[in-house]
Amino acid sequence: MPEITLALPHHSYAVTVEPGALTRLAGIVREAVPSAAGSQGRVVLVTDEGVEPHHGRTVAKALQDGGIDTVVAVIPVSEKKKTLGTVRNLYEIFLENKLERGHAVVTLGGGICCDVAGFAAASYLRGVPVVQCPTTLLAMVDASVGGKTGVNVPQGKNLIGAFHQPAAVVCDPLVLETLPERELKCGLAECIKHGVIRDPDLFAWIGASAPAILGLDQAALVELIARNVQIKADVVVADEREAGERAHLNFGHTFAHAIEATSAFGTTFKHGEAVAIGMVAAARCAEMRGLCDASVGDAIAVALEAVGLPTGSGGLASDAILLKAMAMDKKVQGGKVRLVLPTRLGEVVIVGDATADEVAAAWGAVRGA
Repeated sequence: MPEITLALPHHSYAVTVEPGALTRLAGIVREAVPSAAGSQGRVVLVTDEGVEPHHGRTVAKALQDGGIDTVVAVIPVSEKKKTLGTVRNLYEIFLENKLERGHAVVTLGGGICCDVAGFAAASYLRGVPVVQCPTTLLAMVDASVGGKTGVNVPQGKNLIGAFHQPAAVVCDPLVLETLPERELKCGLAECIKHGVIRDPDLFAWIGASAPAILGLDQAALVELIARNVQIKADVVVADEREAGERAHLNFGHTFAHAIEATSAFGTTFKHGEAVAIGMVAAARCAEMRGLCDASVGDAIAVALEAVGLPTGSGGLASDAILLKAMAMDKKVQGGKVRLVLPTRLGEVVIVGDATADEVAAAWGAVRGA
């Protein structure tokens, strides 16, 4: 089964993609963080309230049976609760259970769990090891890999956070069998994004393999996850802290974060749905600037529609409200919004001089879609 290695200058770790991998999680944790196992070891398993009934007890038992003292912490699964308050509650659990620097945090959940528990691990005792066990497709191909952690504030999404690379990542596609179909489709938005920014062959393969993926064929899921993790890994190794090309991973996200921030963080649009609309908006903006022709945006829209994702909405906020939200994006530099725009399938550029009129026109293109 695939194992992708991220070899950073200061740290190397493996991403395991294997059906049933969670049954041998104790061994993976023991290898990645030896001091978390044994008579003096301990982990806090942070899961979310949606995952805990399906997988929390099983994974906790697997860790305990593997000789690892395990404390379970359950957090809310909501963008509204992806806050410093939830992180503070985790600190209390860490302190009550005397979590030490040699111990570890193990996450078991979607992107929210990966981000929140990852940030708690990054900041508790100035950093304890974290092993990420994502349970959604979106988290497997995006949130769990690369070390970005963070929480939301009223002004915007993920504005408080830290880079904290995991000790290991475990992607078990079998857990996707309990994932709602809407969430599976949201993960495909990030996969399509990877195809647009780096790999047109992957982009085409996703379209051709959509029935197998949506049907939870394990071989198709392993290939999907592994190919996407490899793209994410290559970008992160080249630019860990987003000084340059890692920003390419934000294709569609500046628009998406504005959608989320102006629709009560996930109440109307889930993250993947917002990214889908954001990618179409970015493509239309690129088209209007002459960076690509209409076929690029059309192809992206067709791919998204093929897996049941939205390409626009009449329910978006006004241009003025959306532009204000974009101005709070963490990628703003010198007061200018930076956009990742496609030039063709497989290639994107970063633009820092988009005008308010151009961005408004891009919003208009998806408002009526």
